[in-house]
Amino acid sequence: MSLYDTSIPVYLQMMRNLSAILDKAAADATAKGVDIQTLLDAKLAPDMHPLSRQIQMVSDGAKGGAARLAGIEPPSMADTEVTLPELKERLAKTIAFVESIKPEQVNGREDATIELSFPGRTMTFTGTSFLTSFSLPNFMFHVVTAYAILRAQGAPIGKMDFLAGAQMA
Repeated sequence: MSLYDTSIPVYLQMMRNLSAILDKAAADATAKGVDIQTLLDAKLAPDMHPLSRQIQMVSDGAKGGAARLAGIEPPSMADTEVTLPELKERLAKTIAFVESIKPEQVNGREDATIELSFPGRTMTFTGTSFLTSFSLPNFMFHVVTAYAILRAQGAPIGKMDFLAGAQMA
């Protein structure tokens, strides 16, 4: 499997699934007379980010991961989305960006150096180690957390919603 095959399709599938899960949860909330903002503000624990921020972080993880693997700068997004339509639009923009990444931009960069700078710390990876030990785990953490928040709020979603579009052999 190539670096592209283990990254770009995964980001895309999970963002599309999350978008569909959000639609399903919103429809259920509307049918039950629950304010959608209640879902967007929900957290799993007091010290965790709410659903709205989890969605932004899913976007950040996908666009940042795809861009770094391709050796380009990720598009900037201001994290100002506060409504479900705004968050869904952000996912759509991120999906469009990730779809623009071509295999030839990623494949062959398995040993490329990728550096992430944080206050007081720089992390250095190869393309492969960035994908497998940082980018995908971080991205999936936020997708799973968004899913778990919605389940905890009573959304009628399940494992197959999370796995929708999985390629079965």
